[in-house]
Amino acid sequence: MDQQDRQDGQERNGSLGSPEVLERASRRRFDAAYKVRILAEAERCQASGQVGELLRREGLYSSHLTTWRKQRDAGVLDALASKQRGRKALPNAAERKELERLWRENARLTHRLKQAETIIEVQKKVAEMLGNPIDPPEEGRSA
Repeated sequence: MDQQDRQDGQERNGSLGSPEVLERASRRRFDAAYKVRILAEAERCQASGQVGELLRREGLYSSHLTTWRKQRDAGVLDALASKQRGRKALPNAAERKELERLWRENARLTHRLKQAETIIEVQKKVAEMLGNPIDPPEEGRSA
């Protein structure tokens, strides 16, 4: 490996630049294309020491390759794709509008049910005061 290759590798890894230690280390993230490219390159390594040279050049650990191979072999291709973090997207406008309509309808029907139950209770009390009590419906029969 010549001097230029070494400098290119150091620039990729971020080791060339300011000698100051960063206040907070940032976690490296590898996109799917990079992972697939490195795995393919590691598979092409034939001679002894080539994989180690690849790992040093890219600033990786052997555990990276192991994890990425397991993901690839398990067929978990989306594990190799970068995942978007944070809150999930809101439902589209049409779904949201339908959901709000259903909430309003539910509230309206709940209010009407309470009114109907109140009316039935009043009718029962009036019938009881008139000496004609209303019996609750029997099991299996509709009212």
